[in-house]
Amino acid sequence: METQRGGEIDPGSHSLAWPGTLTVAAEVRKQVSRERSGSPHSSRRGSSFLGVPLTEVIEPLDFEDVLLSRPPDAEPGPLRDLAEFPADDLELLLQPRECRTTEPGIPEDGKLDAQVRAAVEMYTEDWIIAHRRYQHLSAAYSPITTETQRERQKDLTRQVFEQDTSGDERSGPEDSDDPRHSSGSPEDTPRSSGASGIFDLRNLAADSLLPWLLERTAPEDVDRRNEASRRQHRPRALLALYPAPDEDEAVERCSRPEPPREHFGQRILVKCLSLKFEIEIEPIFGILALYDVREKKKISENFYFDLNSDSMKGLLRAHGTHPAISTLARSAIFSVTYPSPDIFLVIKLEKVLQQGDISECCEPYMVMKEVDTAKNKEKLEKLRLAAEQFCTRLGRYRMPFAWTAVHLANIVSSAGQPDRDSDSEGERRPAWTDRRRRGPQDRTSSGDDTCSFSGFRPATLTVTNFFKQEAERLSDEDLFKFLADMRRPSSVLRRLRPVTAQLKIDISPAPENPHFCLSPELLHVKPYPDPRGRPTKEILEFPAREVYAPHTSYRNLLYVYPHCLNFSSRQGSVRNLTVRVQYMAGEDPSQALPVIFGKSSCSEFTREAFTPVVYHNKSPEFYEEFKLRLPACVTENHHLLFTFYHVSCQPRPGTALETPVGFTWIPLLQHGCLRTGPFCLPVSVDQLPPSYSVLTPDVALPGMRWVDGHKGVFSVELTAVSSVHPQDPHLDKFFTLVHVLEEGAFPFRLKDTVLSESTVEQEMRASLAALRLASPEPLVAFSHHVLDKLVRLVVRPPIIGGQIVNLGRGAFEAMAHVVSLVHRSLEAAQDARGHCPLLAAYVHYAFRLPGTEPSLPSGTPPVAMQPATLARGPGRPTSLYLARSKSISSSNPDLAVAPGSVDDEVSRILASKGIDRSHSWVNSAYAPGGSKAVLRRAPPYCGADPRQLLHEELALQWVVSGSAVREAVLQHAWFFFQLMVKSMALHLLLGQRLDTPRKLRFPGRFLDDIAALVGSVGLEVITRLYKDAELAERLNASLAFFLSDLLSLVDRGFIFSLVRAHYKQVATRLQSAPNPALLLTLRMDFTRILCSHEHYVTLNLPCCPLSPPASPSPSVSSTTSQSSTFSSQAPDPKVTSMFELSGPFRQQHFLAGLLLTELALALEPEAEGAFLLHKKAISAVHSLLCGHDADPRYAEAAVKARVAELYLPLLSLARDTLPRLHDFAEGPGQRSRLASMLDSDTEGEGDIGGTINPSVAMAIAGGPLAPGSRASISQGPVAASRSGCPLSAESSRTLLVCVLWVLKNAEPALLQRWAADLALPQLGRLLDLLYLCLAAFEYKGKKAFERINSLTFKKSLDMKARLEEAILGTIGARQDMVRRSRERSPFGNQENVRWRKSITHWRQTSDRVDKTKDEMEHEALVDGNLATEASLVVLDTLEIIVQTVMLSEARESILGAVLKVVLYSLGSAQSALFLQHGLATQRALVSKFPELLFEEDTELCADLCLRLLRHCGSRLSTVRTHASASLYLLMRQNFEIGNNFARVKMQVTMSLSSLVGTTQSFSEEHLRRSLKTILTYAEEDVGLRDSTFAEQVQDLMFNLHMILTDTVKMKEHQEDPEMLIDLMYRIARGYQGSPDLRLTWLQNMAGKHAELGNHAEAAQCMVHAAALVAEYLALLEDSRYLPVGCVSFQNISSNVLEESAISDDILSPDEEGFCSGKHFTELGLVGLLEQAAAYFTMGGLYEAVNEVYKTLIPILEAHRDYKKLAAVHGKLQEAFTKIMHQSSGWEMQRVFGTYFRVGFYGARFGDLDEQEFVYKEPSITKLAEISHRLEARPSGVLHGEVWGGRGRDCQRFEPRGQD
Repeated sequence: METQRGGEIDPGSHSLAWPGTLTVAAEVRKQVSRERSGSPHSSRRGSSFLGVPLTEVIEPLDFEDVLLSRPPDAEPGPLRDLAEFPADDLELLLQPRECRTTEPGIPEDGKLDAQVRAAVEMYTEDWIIAHRRYQHLSAAYSPITTETQRERQKDLTRQVFEQDTSGDERSGPEDSDDPRHSSGSPEDTPRSSGASGIFDLRNLAADSLLPWLLERTAPEDVDRRNEASRRQHRPRALLALYPAPDEDEAVERCSRPEPPREHFGQRILVKCLSLKFEIEIEPIFGILALYDVREKKKISENFYFDLNSDSMKGLLRAHGTHPAISTLARSAIFSVTYPSPDIFLVIKLEKVLQQGDISECCEPYMVMKEVDTAKNKEKLEKLRLAAEQFCTRLGRYRMPFAWTAVHLANIVSSAGQPDRDSDSEGERRPAWTDRRRRGPQDRTSSGDDTCSFSGFRPATLTVTNFFKQEAERLSDEDLFKFLADMRRPSSVLRRLRPVTAQLKIDISPAPENPHFCLSPELLHVKPYPDPRGRPTKEILEFPAREVYAPHTSYRNLLYVYPHCLNFSSRQGSVRNLTVRVQYMAGEDPSQALPVIFGKSSCSEFTREAFTPVVYHNKSPEFYEEFKLRLPACVTENHHLLFTFYHVSCQPRPGTALETPVGFTWIPLLQHGCLRTGPFCLPVSVDQLPPSYSVLTPDVALPGMRWVDGHKGVFSVELTAVSSVHPQDPHLDKFFTLVHVLEEGAFPFRLKDTVLSESTVEQEMRASLAALRLASPEPLVAFSHHVLDKLVRLVVRPPIIGGQIVNLGRGAFEAMAHVVSLVHRSLEAAQDARGHCPLLAAYVHYAFRLPGTEPSLPSGTPPVAMQPATLARGPGRPTSLYLARSKSISSSNPDLAVAPGSVDDEVSRILASKGIDRSHSWVNSAYAPGGSKAVLRRAPPYCGADPRQLLHEELALQWVVSGSAVREAVLQHAWFFFQLMVKSMALHLLLGQRLDTPRKLRFPGRFLDDIAALVGSVGLEVITRLYKDAELAERLNASLAFFLSDLLSLVDRGFIFSLVRAHYKQVATRLQSAPNPALLLTLRMDFTRILCSHEHYVTLNLPCCPLSPPASPSPSVSSTTSQSSTFSSQAPDPKVTSMFELSGPFRQQHFLAGLLLTELALALEPEAEGAFLLHKKAISAVHSLLCGHDADPRYAEAAVKARVAELYLPLLSLARDTLPRLHDFAEGPGQRSRLASMLDSDTEGEGDIGGTINPSVAMAIAGGPLAPGSRASISQGPVAASRSGCPLSAESSRTLLVCVLWVLKNAEPALLQRWAADLALPQLGRLLDLLYLCLAAFEYKGKKAFERINSLTFKKSLDMKARLEEAILGTIGARQDMVRRSRERSPFGNQENVRWRKSITHWRQTSDRVDKTKDEMEHEALVDGNLATEASLVVLDTLEIIVQTVMLSEARESILGAVLKVVLYSLGSAQSALFLQHGLATQRALVSKFPELLFEEDTELCADLCLRLLRHCGSRLSTVRTHASASLYLLMRQNFEIGNNFARVKMQVTMSLSSLVGTTQSFSEEHLRRSLKTILTYAEEDVGLRDSTFAEQVQDLMFNLHMILTDTVKMKEHQEDPEMLIDLMYRIARGYQGSPDLRLTWLQNMAGKHAELGNHAEAAQCMVHAAALVAEYLALLEDSRYLPVGCVSFQNISSNVLEESAISDDILSPDEEGFCSGKHFTELGLVGLLEQAAAYFTMGGLYEAVNEVYKTLIPILEAHRDYKKLAAVHGKLQEAFTKIMHQSSGWEMQRVFGTYFRVGFYGARFGDLDEQEFVYKEPSITKLAEISHRLEARPSGVLHGEVWGGRGRDCQRFEPRGQD
């Protein structure tokens, strides 16, 4: 009948067959069956709830039917909103497109061709957004982050904690509250002077009294009052106090894409301030541009500036028109997309053409100096006169003059240095000085990371050196060579004579929104305050490499770059050559269009422009750039005309100023495409003939003369920057064909072919296929256009010859390839979910159903539409419906449906619910590629319109697509899913279908396609997981988001069925999966995304009551019914199924059921990859609960209670996972302590598994058990579940905080009904869970935060363990003993609290090492609030349990367990606020159930007294007030039961002794005040005036006062361990007549000795304690195996006979309150003996070990505890082996202590004068060492004398003259 586990004696277990307990077999069986019924199953997988195991998903309810069956007003007030999605959930928003410029800048020409018209429409129409109004409340869009948490924590009140006010609870003697300074009692009061003690106590001031304490109030009223006060000032959101959910797990995180915007790189503002030469004789003109040397590319257009003085400008009066303000700009903003150290700002200067080559013209500037002005006056005058003549005559022509360059990287890097001297030498030569500053990476690095042009400090440069232009080296190639050369140390340029000048420019980062800014098209950029202000120009960038960005605004610019001209073979006077450029709309000279942008100080646009002239050069090179604004409509006649002139510099009579010497041209349109690129053109000598413009110059016209025999002699390049012309042959062809089909203008010429109606379809299909060959850059730029056209081809199949051409398949495939190409181009810009932001923005903003625009081209007037909502207005503008297209042949049977709102067939199918989908298109002949693939059914409400619905077509095409396309689609499935969702939303919004019941919104065949699609994508996820995990992950998320989006649009029951089908697929695969954890992770992510829906709560049908099944199959709930603890009838199945993952729960709360099932399966002991899964599953629940806390919709308590019902099974889950949660309470076997206690016997005989740690005996006898050891007290299935992977501290804490959230927010009445139905062991585990919650959220104190902050970088547990070792003691055995002695003190566990807590590595402190003081303060504030709130939630729950068990038969054992939790809460570090409520609850408990404390179990009473006394000594007056009130009531209650309160007296006295002996920083002054308060209560208690109560209270207070006086003395000797121990010994002697107190003080002494390393002395104390207990046990019973009394121990020490004073004359064993501690039991004796043996072993007294075990072995044999016996004999073997080895010399001889006689002489020593003592010191201590140690004492030995060595060497010291 033994129920021991291997004979192990477990002080916490009650199933041990001690002879004293009578456990009969029937009871054992009953207990085991009860244990099994209430314990968690070893696996939840097999447990069938309603016949459906957790691994299978139960079939959900038909959501729409359930809602229809409930009247809308079934729910009261605020709960009504939970019943259904809000009516305004979905709305259509028209968001005006952001326009950067004040005017739109689109062409106003009347007749535009189709392509331009489409572009203009696209760049002007508003964004159309299908907006879910409440989506922002979802966790996906409003995540709870550390920042948002911090925001919500702003208004927290600071909780007051004892340890913060006192510095630190364990701060030791340096505590500011030193008793020697603050104590009220005189230090020398002898122990016997009782009168003075009473006098002192009466003189003290009492704390304030609780006014209602002495009233006799009904318990119910007390409970009500306590509850009301607990409910006040509580934080609403518990999770706002806990660290934010883990960011890494937030798979549901989304953000709305940014609207498409114009692309800009890093922007630099360059201001030209002044240009000054040594001589000022003529106007000089400047050109700025950026060049990238590495890429050999000009990376910006030119900026022209004019810094001439008015007098200089006046010289050109004859040629100038009034300059436009836009040409007066002196500052420019350059954009650089790819910053690199190779970028130069090149400045070129030009002047008016004059006679002479460039060198001649530069000479005066190089020779003459400003200082010599007077000397050179005549020369200057002559030069000025010549310049004036040239300006007058040749003012319209320019010539190259000089140039320089600024190395931008130098400016940017050195601009960061303070105090730049802008005129320093380095500044003046920015072109080449400091050029090596950036080191060798200039040549190798890509530049992107080595150089940034944003955020540098503005710099002002003075450029002083210019280089003259060389006529033969003007081209860009030459310039790049010069620039590369500039960076070399031995630059050729440095050897050249410079043109000296001073150009001042400012370079700075461009501001965010600069004022007075003009776009490259000269439009005013907002803000533009005043049109008269001098503008800044935005300079168009020509990026060094591809830039992938879509066009968002109309831009149509053409740049013309003449490169060189070769007229060497041209006869005649052709030397000063210039090229005139004109943009011609026809051949007549008057048809030159004013589209050429002006340069500086001229008109804005001109009709002609000239290149600069190189003097006397027949083959000039050019660097000119002409910028033209392309007309919106470029026609076949438009061409560029180049006319070549010889300019006569010298005025000769009869010679014209300019002579045309050649002509050539470029037609701008060829086959409908813009012509760009390099050209090498022949030049005609003759005037061009009529109709030349339709040909190209390459055609040799008869009768025309050509320079150099029709060879190409003029090199020119055209570049277009256009958002209208794609400049890609594939795109051009595609757009052309689309427009041809739209306009139906046949025949049509495309390049060399003529398209007719018969061939266009084939061409179109070829063009669609060829889209994948388009260049990425233009494809991305025109991606919106391309996608729009493809959508249009799907939705509006073109009609050719009266037949609909179904291009759906081709368009779908093209779309897949386009999306793939765009994705690939923008791979670097993908977001965390692998989405391309550009495509996401397209779907969100730009995508619209073709033809649904507010205004249509069908002639209906446009409807004025506000940017406001378009959601379901009653009067819908008719133009929103699509205009009917041309009528088509009715030969297509699918189109013969009469227009109606809903297809009859669909209605019929949906009504009958039996969906036979044989007509489905998947596999039908009408599928693309099938025999009738040309035609496709029309939507039912569209009659003769060939319009398809995009979502239907996409779904269909996807389902039937071939493998190649399917692969492309799967890679970017998210895009197609989002496209479908938006199409469906627009379909509902624009078609007025939101009022249609959800089941009728979409046709059945479409839902079929969706089901097939979801199934196939789900299968792809599963099959690809082990091949391409990244793709599987992305697909999984995309699928989940798709289904989540559909929940807002379609039949929700249908979506749930899809989810279930997907789960089934996963479950099937799981059985054969090589690594199931991977698949489970994906499924968990899938569930988490689904649960992030903004209406998650509504989707769980929170308002419909759970209906248990009519005939339930066996479930856990029903097996519990026999053992329900409190009610005779079976538990209510409704309530039970709400708290379990029962069938009804999972069926109704479908999503919550999925989530909690995932959690349950992850928490299973044998779950694979458990650690990761725990974290994921718990994080998902935590994130959701955080969202509920922050959601304004659930702010009301009633609503939140309903939300909490969705998480009730979490309580059972956590309860069953208890054995594997991290043990924050840190005691072996602690966490199932209360459960096992309730398990063992419902009668609850005596105490089992006490709160005071049972680890003492265990640890010492069998080696210390690690804090995390999993020693179990309960047997049966619990032990099985232990084997699983334990949860990490972080996961455990998060799970516990979720449990607390449910307990805080759930309906108390519901919790009460549930608790009433729980079996006893389950209730025990629930209490264990609450106990663990208290431990997990215990407050650590501000100092701990500071300490953790300083230690955070040492994150590993190993480091922390070493740190703890350093704090606790030196090494090895000593440290071990100190730790154990601390554990032995009843509240000593806390002394370790700081270090223990740091091991649970809090996330909020592990992020950064260097936290500011404010941050640490804030963390302590939040932690204090969390600890308080967590404890209050536990307290609320305990109150609910207490109310539940009032009528229970087993209430004693349950209440005992409840009280233990309350006591634990009172013993941990708590705030003053909590302690007030905790003590109030404790008072109410004791007043309702006094038998708990005063009948059998003394342990609880002892514990309670200890806690109350500690709080009576608190530094916080409110805590003292409540603690003294509790202590007073405890005495009063004890007295009222038996007319004395001996038990409380005894326990209080013992507790105080224990407290005084073990706590360093105990404040006796505060405790005295509490004693005075208790006296005051006793005096004022009218009810007990006639009894002896007040007198007894006074006696007790006096006694306690005396003990406190001893405390003062002990504190005096704190620094003198010998005196301290001596005092403790005397105090212990004083309690000879009180065994409990003597035992307490013996243990205190042992602890102190152990701390000092005196192991032998500690062992002797333990032997004395064991002898004392043996005496008591011998009085009780005569057992052969027990020691006879202290006589049995005299072999160990003769002093032990002192303990025989305890005998019948002192006490009778039955007396109330005596020898009632847990040590006065056989188990206690065993523990004391084991400790004694362990201490002797450490002290090296191996012979004594044998003597101790001689006494212990018979007891163990009597109990057949073979496990312990084996351990004991092992220890004995070790001891004997050591004695043998040491005596035989194998090991070092044992060396015991060295003893010294120490004498004290002098009146200053008081009663120590002339006393001598023997001091024991560590072995081999020298005389000098002890002398030094004693003299160094703080008390200062005035004159002590030390004798060393043996007695015979010692002389008696005569103390003469030593005063």
